[in-house]
Amino acid sequence: MPDHARATGGALPAPAVRTEALFRHFGRVAALNGIDLEVAKGEIYGFLGPNGAGKTTLVRVLCTLLRPSAGHARVAGFDVVSDPQEVRLRIGVALQEAALDDTQTGRELLTLQGRLYGLRTREIRARVGEVLDLVDIGEAIDRRIGTYSGGMKRRLDLAAALIHNPDVLFLDEPTTGLDPASRDSVWAEVRRLNSELGMTIFLTTQYLEEADALADRVGIISRGLLVAEGPPEVLKRSIGHDLIVVQVEGEDPDALGTLRMLDGIRSVAMEEEGIVLSVSEGAAALSPVAIALNNTRLTVKSVTLRTPTLDDVFRKLTGSHIDGGHQAGAPDGGDAR
Repeated sequence: MPDHARATGGALPAPAVRTEALFRHFGRVAALNGIDLEVAKGEIYGFLGPNGAGKTTLVRVLCTLLRPSAGHARVAGFDVVSDPQEVRLRIGVALQEAALDDTQTGRELLTLQGRLYGLRTREIRARVGEVLDLVDIGEAIDRRIGTYSGGMKRRLDLAAALIHNPDVLFLDEPTTGLDPASRDSVWAEVRRLNSELGMTIFLTTQYLEEADALADRVGIISRGLLVAEGPPEVLKRSIGHDLIVVQVEGEDPDALGTLRMLDGIRSVAMEEEGIVLSVSEGAAALSPVAIALNNTRLTVKSVTLRTPTLDDVFRKLTGSHIDGGHQAGAPDGGDAR
């Protein structure tokens, strides 16, 4: 639970992360196009969007790896441009590509990381023990990193980001490329860091279920713009209705019009997944929809009733799916870095 939610009176604590009119350009491409957001202390904030939306660019600005083109950003109370060293001392960062030396053991890497942060030998020994209690590496900590699996390397990188007990932890797509078991392990560790240590976590992801499962609040970014923000359940409720998805074969240009005439139908659209109907009462609409389609030239393969997802929110706001591929205008067709 975020600190601001626990406050019962008096002034609210300063946010862990704040940006104001934040821009970042790469030539003529605006990777960030005026981002305003606040992340409360103790909050897990999920930053959600497709490749090319600007997620990684924002993390790099907040971690002082990129200077903003315009606007302001403060992390842990310090400006990322005027006080970058103060920011770096208070954050932990696990980026998509872990920069690990395969010739070192895991323990050697964590020890070196502690020294780089100015910790004393006794402090390093204690912190290594503490982070290993939080991040499940096991006996592999004394093996060379080159022998680690992808999931093990991702967990070691997370441990390295925690060695100095940061105020704010940045995780940039931490489960990309991981198998389901490794992904679940990372999820568990993120929850534990937040619940046991009260650590603020800024999590970027393109996985809808990841943001839904972990985040107290979600910000949805598209083409460098923050298009929606709020708790996942609130965002999904903003759709305000159930969805019926019908997979069909054949063609009938009059079918969608026939469905739109039914009572309780808010909207009808042909999507990649099939005919998607937005309905007031999903269970009550199933039978009339099936009967109406039976009177068309379409062959019904399946009918599914489901509640809205974050992808539905994104599609409503932008007209495309969050996993619909690269955003137009991103450099080299990738993330707008």
